[in-house]
Amino acid sequence: MTLSFSDLALVEPIQRALSAENYERPTPIQAQAIPHLLAGRDLLGIAQTGTGKTAAFALPILQRLAANRVAAPRNSMRALVLTPTRELALQIADSFRGYGRHMGLRTAVIFGGVSQGPQVDALRRGIDILVATPGRLLDLHQQGHVRYDGVTVFVLDEADRMLDMGFIRDIRRIVPLLPKQRQSLLFSATMPDEINRLIGTLLKDPVRVEVTPSATTVERIDQRVMFVDAGNKRALLAFLLKDGAIARALVFTRTKHAANRVAEGLAKGGIGAEAIHGNKSQGARQRALGNFRDGRARVLVATDIAARGIDIDGITHVINFELPNVPESYVHRIGRTARAGADGIAISFCDHSEKAYLRDIEKLTRQKIAVVEHGFRAQAGQGASPTGTQANGHNGHGHNHGGHNGHGHNGNGHDRGHEFGNRRRRNRGGGHGRPHGHAPARPQA
Repeated sequence: MTLSFSDLALVEPIQRALSAENYERPTPIQAQAIPHLLAGRDLLGIAQTGTGKTAAFALPILQRLAANRVAAPRNSMRALVLTPTRELALQIADSFRGYGRHMGLRTAVIFGGVSQGPQVDALRRGIDILVATPGRLLDLHQQGHVRYDGVTVFVLDEADRMLDMGFIRDIRRIVPLLPKQRQSLLFSATMPDEINRLIGTLLKDPVRVEVTPSATTVERIDQRVMFVDAGNKRALLAFLLKDGAIARALVFTRTKHAANRVAEGLAKGGIGAEAIHGNKSQGARQRALGNFRDGRARVLVATDIAARGIDIDGITHVINFELPNVPESYVHRIGRTARAGADGIAISFCDHSEKAYLRDIEKLTRQKIAVVEHGFRAQAGQGASPTGTQANGHNGHGHNHGGHNGHGHNGNGHDRGHEFGNRRRRNRGGGHGRPHGHAPARPQA
């Protein structure tokens, strides 16, 4: 039996808001989590981005706060959501406002990189729902602008990314300040040991909801790797982008400097591109996201700090210009495509120095990534199309890939001579394509 939102005992104002958002049926994590959260249970959610987890915790929180109409204490909040990046904080706050549009609850956002004055003013009046990044929240607490005595619900979102970005120490400072009597929720795409240890101090007898196995990758993402010398990556990227089927591409680099360099090189070549990373001001980051979302920039070049804050439908391709040195980040990066029921393609460039990273990614995701000939040498006049590709063994065009020979990548079932965009066009009507498995240092958050 397929559930509807009305089956989840959500109140009419929330149902009306969901209808306005064109939400018809709950996702698996929503269907599993909402009843437990409405009953007041603590919850551990293992969920990738793009699975609908924001609504899974936001809807019951809104219903709980609306049912108990008390004023938030001065400088405090009734529900606190911690998240790693400012982009994600803004999106979560927007979701609360959208779902709660008929409920008269006050939502505010706190993050660094902007003036704290408006944030302090909002806190002074008391807030129903506060979405915050840990660093700025602690700064304001130390200045005497934040109290936690009004908190009845606490959400730690993207816990593994908090760990990656060096926020776990801040989390351990915040948690003891919260009231002992509260409902607590923790969401994470992966479960490293440090997060497992945190669970014991944060959650009481939690319900565990897991909608996909930890560290697997979404089925609708067609994953590929291209071997290329480091010095040729920028030329290869420009070469691939000649294919109009790459309608909206998110390109990941490991460093801020590389993100700027790649975006500037594409722009000089006539390709609309923006860069987004931790050194950009909040205004510049929002403008870059807006240009990408609205189609004024075809390419957004980002570092991992931005990976979880980018929730834009219609990203046809994720391109790992540089492979991440933390394998979990690969899962989060490619999870930016294949959202809202669409299919997506993830292409990773791998130079000789990155082969160990590729092995770590394949070990974590428990699958081999198909190696494809990228046709880049066609520029010398050999006549291949920019995105005509052919799967090869892991020893493709002179790259031995450290022992990945003999793992079935010599063309058996992996022939992808079609253009990158063909599969998406065929499957737009709802097909799911190849079954692959699912998904991103203390930053300036």
